[in-house]
Amino acid sequence: MEVRRRRGERCGSSIWFMSLPSITPLFLLFLAFIGEATVNVSALNYTSTRRVPSLRLARIQSFLEKINKPAVRSIESPDKDIIDCVHRHKQAALDHPLLKNHKIQREAPQRPAFRGGRQPRNYNASDAARRAWQTWHHVGHCPKGTVPIRRSSVDDVLRARSLYHYGKKQQGVPLAGKVDAPDVVSGNGHEHAIAYTGNTQEIYGAKATINVWDPSVQMSNEFSLSQIWVLSGSFDGSDLNSIEAGWQVSPELYGDSSPRLFTYWTSDAYQATGCYNLLCSGFVQTNSRIAIGAAISPVSSYGGGQYDITILIWKDPKLGNWWMSFGDNMLVGYWPAELFTHLSDHATMVEWGGEVVNMRPNGGHTSTQMGSGHFAEEGFGKASYFRNLEVVDSDNSLSSAQSISTLAENTNCYDIKSFSNTDWGNHFYYGGPGSNPQCQ
Repeated sequence: MEVRRRRGERCGSSIWFMSLPSITPLFLLFLAFIGEATVNVSALNYTSTRRVPSLRLARIQSFLEKINKPAVRSIESPDKDIIDCVHRHKQAALDHPLLKNHKIQREAPQRPAFRGGRQPRNYNASDAARRAWQTWHHVGHCPKGTVPIRRSSVDDVLRARSLYHYGKKQQGVPLAGKVDAPDVVSGNGHEHAIAYTGNTQEIYGAKATINVWDPSVQMSNEFSLSQIWVLSGSFDGSDLNSIEAGWQVSPELYGDSSPRLFTYWTSDAYQATGCYNLLCSGFVQTNSRIAIGAAISPVSSYGGGQYDITILIWKDPKLGNWWMSFGDNMLVGYWPAELFTHLSDHATMVEWGGEVVNMRPNGGHTSTQMGSGHFAEEGFGKASYFRNLEVVDSDNSLSSAQSISTLAENTNCYDIKSFSNTDWGNHFYYGGPGSNPQCQ
């Protein structure tokens, strides 16, 4: 770490420092003495410089000490992420007050089996789709008994609006005038292209295979994501429960434009509970190979190779925890039943699709892309897809999702087209470029 005084300034004014994650308690005492620090904060393709009060830095460091647990091994990924291998029983999830007496589930959950005839093949029309993986796997692995956790840095926190907002979605409002109000975070600049089930079903899980791209994001405080939502509760109140997983590009959260595997949960409509990934206590990770929040690689290219990931979220019928698997039935971890109110029983709706934040830079629609950045009508290899949409019912059986509706708020910016066939089951193409002559 380099520390140097600005030329012509006396001690007590400001300092420069590098390698933010390496700040020590002794150094924080030094910061408190001199008053404030000037730090470099990177996002997208630029680095900004800001002055930060030393007490704020001290609070940030205290927070980071809570979520960055001591590592058995640390791995520097080629994309500069630090992946810490943390003992399974030392992870931050167990710090949650509702999990004070929680014992990590050691018994493997009962996996849902497909029902209703021949299961759709893991196949596409050109045999070009391949499984996407994670960048850090190129340089290391975590030992048995540990879980890989992407280390958060001071730099990460400073990109957020505040320490309180770090790792949280903006609180939104229901879709006005839409039947069934399928998503609580519509509004506040959020735009979607989604498929969704009706809200009268009892649902115990959902599955899909999601095409992975690296959409362009115009502003550092915007994002583009593709995910599954498992929902229960009121869309016009404060009791909505949501479990979410997929991939996202979020310069504010991660400091770059790489697509990353992510999770999210809330039990109060995104107000105070829950967070992305492992940035708060709650989600219990059990897998030593998958790092939530780490970059996915390789990604699809227009007219070229196509890569996708398969995600299954379901409720263990025996213990009631909501599990997540990645790829070919690789268990990642679970959301304990204690975290939820409505989802402690079952879900009432599932959504699959894309979401962007439109901050209307310069008064016009953002050019942040959804999916591949191309409209649904372009089809395979050009537009992004979700395939093999499935739901889990009360007897822990998977079946093709039925009675699916689709929604896009502004089809001139982002759209969606659904289909069904033997190999891909219920599926859809979706996305778009954002700003264009018809999208202002």
